[in-house]
Amino acid sequence: MIKAPIVLAVDTPELATAIEWVKATQEYISVFKLGLEFYLSFGSDGVKAIQAVTDSEIFLDLKLHDIPHTVSGAAQAVAHLSPKFLTVHASGGRAMVQAAVKAMPDTFVTGVTVLTSLTEEDVKEVGFASDALNSAVSLAKVATASGARAIVCSPLEITAVRSAVGGSAVIITPGVRPREMVGSDDQQRTMTPEDAIAAGANYVVIGRPITQSWAHGATAMKEKAQEIGSLLI
Repeated sequence: MIKAPIVLAVDTPELATAIEWVKATQEYISVFKLGLEFYLSFGSDGVKAIQAVTDSEIFLDLKLHDIPHTVSGAAQAVAHLSPKFLTVHASGGRAMVQAAVKAMPDTFVTGVTVLTSLTEEDVKEVGFASDALNSAVSLAKVATASGARAIVCSPLEITAVRSAVGGSAVIITPGVRPREMVGSDDQQRTMTPEDAIAAGANYVVIGRPITQSWAHGATAMKEKAQEIGSLLI
């Protein structure tokens, strides 16, 4: 079976629950995203526990952002986990991104551009010289020029980022919601999953629209993953 181009955000404080989520959805999910909270809670052993129950890829979403030496050391510390993707903030600059790439040559170091939780007012307030779109494009260029093979950006920036970095870079976009949920939570710059894929994204990050189905059991969650995934294949 072809798995959907979905990165499922495994955001739960319970490792046992995370494992059950993966088991319930792995038939349809290409990549599982393990974020900072997950890693700080469960460490490498938690990542290995997820890897042990699935053949889907792992997206280690640590968003590293520090001086190049520190980022190099951090990347080396998780290299043994062999995640498919590891995120770094592109705003850390060329040397920092290059340090991560050198430390993990077999992983798709992934440059995070502008967080999808930020509004245009937020982007201005934190000191970006340009609006979200142009800032994301600039950061994507920095990341890919420094060796990053993947980019995270808002779905509203996919077309411009794709034009700027070319066809070889993998574009991963959070901030996607089923049509009835667009604009209903803390993601500010959103789009439906199918529209994001049509715009040129390789993967869409989805969390609560699928994981909230767990309240009704594993079968309900599996069916929701299948339902959303069928729109993208």
